[in-house]
Amino acid sequence: CLGLLSTLTGAWTGLNQTQMRKIMAASSIAHMGWMITAVTLQQSIVIVAFTVYIILTTSIFATMLSTSTKTLKDLGTVWTMTPPLLTSALMTMMSLGGLPPLTGFMPKWLVLKQLTFGNLTPLSTMLALSSLPSLYFYIRMTYLTVLTSLPNTTNTEQNWRFKVRYHVILPLMLILSMTLLPMTPLMFMMS
Repeated sequence: CLGLLSTLTGAWTGLNQTQMRKIMAASSIAHMGWMITAVTLQQSIVIVAFTVYIILTTSIFATMLSTSTKTLKDLGTVWTMTPPLLTSALMTMMSLGGLPPLTGFMPKWLVLKQLTFGNLTPLSTMLALSSLPSLYFYIRMTYLTVLTSLPNTTNTEQNWRFKVRYHVILPLMLILSMTLLPMTPLMFMMS
């Protein structure tokens, strides 16, 4: 019950936010709810969920740090400078929201599967529905960044755009966050 409450709180708090740190904080609250629920089920699921959460969140924060992104409006500015970096970051955000073919869906699926096997279908349904607002604000973020920004940079002489500083950990975390899904059976069997 506490896990469901945390998931609902994080999901509803993230709606209507424009600051990236607030969105990530709300997402962390929602993910904490999934992990609290997983603790009551099986320890190996908690380890898998926490590992995936750390990898996804680290890659998002490394992207935000390297592009000096603070608001959703900043994402649109960064999009015109480094589309490949922001495309992978947006895919990671969609994964963090739990979009099914991506890595972030795996821990949620494992929790829902264990809840269903334990005859806790109402809790499973409520948790699945509570993740929809989180997925909505990640889809909204992607929409605002990709579809509402201009395709080219402006030709002004002032250097008003953000400078992109790549960190060593950024490529590794982005690769891990996108390619971890095929490793799901191995990770679940090892724990």
